[in-house]
Amino acid sequence: MADIFKGYKGGALAALKKYKIRVWSEAHVSTSRGEFKGIILPRSENDDANHIVLKLATGYNVGIAIDSIEDMKEHGYKEAHYKIPEKEFPTSPDRPNIKLLGTGGTIASRLDYRTGAVIPAFSPGELYGAVPELADICNLSTDKLFAVFSENMGPKQYITLAKAIEKEIKNGIDGIVIGHGTDTMHHTAAALSFMVQNPPVPIVMVGSQRSSDRPSSDAALNLIHATYTAAESEIAEVMVCMFGPTSDEYGLLHRGTRVRKMHSSYRSTFRTIGDIPLAMVERGKITHLHSTFARRRNDRNVKIIAKFEERVALLYYYPNMHPDIIDSMVDNGYKGIVIAGTGLGHMNKPVYPAIERATKAGVAIYMTVQTLWGFVHMFVYETGRDMVAKGVIPAENMLPEVAYIKLGWALGQTNDLEKVRELMLTPVSHEITDGEPYNGYLVYQGGIPEVEEFLKKFHK
Repeated sequence: MADIFKGYKGGALAALKKYKIRVWSEAHVSTSRGEFKGIILPRSENDDANHIVLKLATGYNVGIAIDSIEDMKEHGYKEAHYKIPEKEFPTSPDRPNIKLLGTGGTIASRLDYRTGAVIPAFSPGELYGAVPELADICNLSTDKLFAVFSENMGPKQYITLAKAIEKEIKNGIDGIVIGHGTDTMHHTAAALSFMVQNPPVPIVMVGSQRSSDRPSSDAALNLIHATYTAAESEIAEVMVCMFGPTSDEYGLLHRGTRVRKMHSSYRSTFRTIGDIPLAMVERGKITHLHSTFARRRNDRNVKIIAKFEERVALLYYYPNMHPDIIDSMVDNGYKGIVIAGTGLGHMNKPVYPAIERATKAGVAIYMTVQTLWGFVHMFVYETGRDMVAKGVIPAENMLPEVAYIKLGWALGQTNDLEKVRELMLTPVSHEITDGEPYNGYLVYQGGIPEVEEFLKKFHK
């Protein structure tokens, strides 16, 4: 009996019993806020007891507060099975061979309503069942390296990925796709850009902002774009492939050291900072935007430097920062600190003694800017000159997260601070550039007449 009320408890369970409504039934719910029709879904084990969940005909789920319910009627019942169909992935000698490495992202997925978790589809058969267009692009094989949320990605996973990429390249793969959660995808992209140097094939990171059970999901199209890029692109670099605009017009290929997640929920969340994207990708078409990129080669040569020092921190400066923050890092054995400073790369004077103590203790300290766009310039004002004198090293126009990753990578190779400095300030994959193009900084401000005119003209 309890099975027909999967996950419900307390007042929500009492409401279902009162109106004799089962989970998975098609119900008409009358509330003080209006009428709703849909399928009663199971609750997550960790959810509250004050709502029932209804899947509407649109595909979206809504929670209905039990104190608003006036009546409920069941009009049908058919238990749903949210399983992605699995079919044998067809292969052809005429198509490129692509490897999908999984880290735990939800490129194609189903929702487990018992736990509320999104369960990834990952085998070639599952992916073909979810996104059959992939079979027109490549011969796909998969390897699930680990299954973690992207916030749990770290040096161990970076190193594992780098070595797995080396293995696939040596085995003759034509391109590599990496499924990854979006929250820290730009960190991993930077790590792989430093650990996997001069690859002969595209390495394309891809994720989804919205899971596959949602009508607005970007998962399938992102995967199609990423797979096509891995199979056909001439760009042999570490890239992030995600939606360009918020609509499904095209995807963008972002260089792994110049990309950042810039919105918590928009599908167009990833942006190239301080430069322009490498390319646009559509179904069956790649349009290069950047003139400078490493090209695909026929050899199997790749340089792998899979090292990382974990005792490195990224410190975001704020007014009234106290020196004990830096002192505590030194006391706890940190070997490197990247600071995201204000303006051209500044911090307040009370932290100066802590900075000096840290650099004298052999801690490598590099300065970036929290403005994200632009270069560090520490010789313009007295503040910057003082910090340089105390051992802080300007990190040019590296993004803060990229500088953090690169410092961990550099310190993983050597404790010699002069060699670390050489590694940090020698560009590997455009993390430092000679300048930023005029169109590498475009932040449109809504409400301004010319911007509103542009929006009306191009995005109705």
